[in-house]
Amino acid sequence: MLYISGARSVAEKQVRIASTKMYGIGPKKAIQVRYRLGISGNIKIKELTKYQIDQMEQTIGQDHVVHWELKRGERADIERFVSISSYRGIRHQDGLPLRGQRTHTNARTCRKQIRK
Repeated sequence: MLYISGARSVAEKQVRIASTKMYGIGPKKAIQVRYRLGISGNIKIKELTKYQIDQMEQTIGQDHVVHWELKRGERADIERFVSISSYRGIRHQDGLPLRGQRTHTNARTCRKQIRK
């Protein structure tokens, strides 16, 4: 297993597909990173040189917020909602849907502790 920016990468996959496995990198950002580094579209992760992998980590680290940093930021946002007792914060605390979804007949997975 190869780690790039704190995320595991599968050596058998193409660079654009393997980089989308990183939390915060989608298909569009993966293609942008690949073009910026001048990596071919069909090359696989295991065929990259050490220099290319280091370059890829630097590019992703400079331009994009990924993996633990992104998760930490999302968690901080949720804690802020809870601390100011906003509607979304209360719904997060209670484990209910946040964006106006119906709870009478749906939302079973998020209402597990409320179920009768």
